[in-house]
Amino acid sequence: MKNNYLNIVGLAHRARQCSLGEDAIVQDIQKRRAELVLLANDVGPRTRKKITNKCHTFDIPYNIVDDRDTLSNAVGKSQRVAVAILDAGFATKIKSLLG
Repeated sequence: MKNNYLNIVGLAHRARQCSLGEDAIVQDIQKRRAELVLLANDVGPRTRKKITNKCHTFDIPYNIVDDRDTLSNAVGKSQRVAVAILDAGFATKIKSLLG
């Protein structure tokens, strides 16, 4: 059950409903396009602080999930530590699967 959310993240990436990269994620948070932000549990402290502070400021929910390798495999890219989900349907399903 825990890995089901990774399938939804992969679907969102293939549907072009997620953003990758710290700068793109921060821009999507500021423009209120992000519905949910997923952070790897082994992200660096500066990146974690920057993204979580932006999420708190703009009232965007975020979750700390598996490590960067697992999150990277879900989207098919290497060394991704954060993913912003842009679609409300995908975000709702991921939140329900994460609990």
